[in-house]
Amino acid sequence: MKEGPDISLIGSLIGDPARANMLTTLMSGKALTASELAAEAGITAQTASSHLSKLEGAGLLIQRKQGRHRYFALADDEVGNLLEAMMGLAAKRGHMRARTGPRDPALRKARVCYNHLAGEFGVRMYDSLAARGLVVEEGEDVSLTDEGESFVSTLGIDLSALTSLRRPLCKSCLDWSMRRTHLAGALGTALLDRFYDLGWAKRVDGTRIVSFTGEGERRFLEMFPAA
Repeated sequence: MKEGPDISLIGSLIGDPARANMLTTLMSGKALTASELAAEAGITAQTASSHLSKLEGAGLLIQRKQGRHRYFALADDEVGNLLEAMMGLAAKRGHMRARTGPRDPALRKARVCYNHLAGEFGVRMYDSLAARGLVVEEGEDVSLTDEGESFVSTLGIDLSALTSLRRPLCKSCLDWSMRRTHLAGALGTALLDRFYDLGWAKRVDGTRIVSFTGEGERRFLEMFPAA
């Protein structure tokens, strides 16, 4: 195709192993320095700078400056959603990296997927919401029912603020470890933030792991019973 969007450019940028490693590292939702990203990708700082320049130039990353330091983050939700979709497709097709270790069980249990909850807990939450008719699926679309709106309000989440955002309220995301759907979108982010605010869970520094306290896990499992 000689006219229209150039998907080959995006594909070539994401397809490079070093750049792919840096992008997936930024799925944690945190902004990182070039040195930190170089370490994650296993490349030199000079090579990382070249890669980051290309990614920023293509609109996949943004740069934030604080004092003498420069931090890089995913440009927006659209980039995060694209990476999530690609990771889900790769998992579904069996294209997995064979890297296991002590953190692997914790990552599979509960982790951040850009800005929402993923892993076993993320899938359980979605399945519970769907089984109780609080969210409904129509093909790839997910929407909150009236009962769902009431449920979310009881958690202290301001739905009017969420619906005023430009991003979708609810969005399905294929979980790479569970190979099933978890909840993304503005509501997915708001729910995870609420778990943090309630003290049920916190991020483990330097990782994508979401660690629930004993009480937080008990409350979470009560709130989202198995379907």
